[in-house]
Amino acid sequence: MTGIIKGTGAYVPQYMLENQDLEKLVETSDEWIQERTGIQRRHIAKEDTAVSMAVKAAAEALKQAKLTSEQIDMILVSTMSPEKVMPCTACQVQEKIGASHAVCFDLNAACSGFIMAYATACAYIEAGIFQNILVIGSECLSHVTDWSDRGTCILFGDGAGAAVVTVDREQQPTIPVLCSDGAKGEALTLNSGQKQNPIFGTSIKENDSSRFIQMDGQAIFKFAARKVPEAIEEVLQRNRLRKGDIKYYVLHQANKRIVEAVAKRIGEPAYKFPMNMQEYGNTSSASIPILLREMQEKNMLHPGDRLVLAGFGGGLTWGAVIVTWRQGDVAK
Repeated sequence: MTGIIKGTGAYVPQYMLENQDLEKLVETSDEWIQERTGIQRRHIAKEDTAVSMAVKAAAEALKQAKLTSEQIDMILVSTMSPEKVMPCTACQVQEKIGASHAVCFDLNAACSGFIMAYATACAYIEAGIFQNILVIGSECLSHVTDWSDRGTCILFGDGAGAAVVTVDREQQPTIPVLCSDGAKGEALTLNSGQKQNPIFGTSIKENDSSRFIQMDGQAIFKFAARKVPEAIEEVLQRNRLRKGDIKYYVLHQANKRIVEAVAKRIGEPAYKFPMNMQEYGNTSSASIPILLREMQEKNMLHPGDRLVLAGFGGGLTWGAVIVTWRQGDVAK
């Protein structure tokens, strides 16, 4: 018995920020951005929030899964850009969709968040605690991006992706690979609103850049290019699978060069590594479920296909899971 994906959903804001628009904000160019990242544009939330985007992605996933919100036992939301610390984003989603029977909490593993949340959902199902779990990645990264920093503002976009994970009593569990290295966490950081207790000193300054994502791009590239292939090799070994058994490797959409480096290191062809960061940029924990939904809409996924989902991000965190696809094509 384990969890399977029964429905997917995604939502991105309508407003698009093209590379040419960024040329007006920082010293950069469309050619420079595309060459180094593969990104052409990103979607930016004007009125949407992490909650509203999560709700829209969740509604789509529930519809495809043919489940009502009352049938959901748990809501897990992975986000590092919530509007509120409390109540958590998952509880706010619960209220909006009417999932009155669900237990809810947020999970923050940055860009690895969807992988961690999916593995958590499967663990609850395999333990016999819950049967239907809504897993969501939702990010408003534009709210925590320094739009004067050329090194980061070219990367990030907003969006949400969701998956309904339900019990399958015939399917055998797979073993995930989940990893963290807090000793290297300073390579990618985002501070909270307070630097210091105001009782003992002044609160964070209005223009303090530590309120925004800070990244050592070179360190993150080296980390991802090394650790993600290792996690993929390990998850295959643990589950007694060969590379030939895998239809696609669905990676966090951070950077085209990282995905290409991973493909080269594990010796698999580029076509097995679908990418859509050119359209959405890096949407952190939302990137994998958004890509899954897009692949499904393009009829790239068929029942029985085995996928490796792999994420990497702040913490530092990284991991990989095996998914056997059980859904048919998206109804038109």
